[in-house]
Amino acid sequence: MIRRLSIPVTAVALAALVVGLTRPVAAHHSFAVFDMTKQQAIDGTVKKVDWTNPHVWVWVDVPTAAGGTETYGFEGMSPNYLARRGWSRTTLQTGMKVTVQYRPLKDGKPGGMLVSAKLPSGMLLTGGGAQQGQ
Repeated sequence: MIRRLSIPVTAVALAALVVGLTRPVAAHHSFAVFDMTKQQAIDGTVKKVDWTNPHVWVWVDVPTAAGGTETYGFEGMSPNYLARRGWSRTTLQTGMKVTVQYRPLKDGKPGGMLVSAKLPSGMLLTGGGAQQGQ
């Protein structure tokens, strides 16, 4: 005797497909931790670059008034997104002096969302690509 399933197999397969496609979206975090109404700039020295998914991280040592340094962490877009706009994993190198434009963290900690990085050559790297000057 063959038992009939109460739910058609195609409905189960469709449900699995929908759940599978929406999972990556649900797992992605928001940018709610950043103050999107403000933009700030700092000058510093690249300490480290994590060219990894889901987002690139840039760590910059910034001189303090007391003569020390404070490390700022900047979250960028994905490596794929930045690569399509002129960045590479070697664009920012340890020891390089940079000016970083960023959206600050709402909690006041040092760092934020990377908007652009100006290199010593004058090249300005943004989410929209590489541009000279400014």
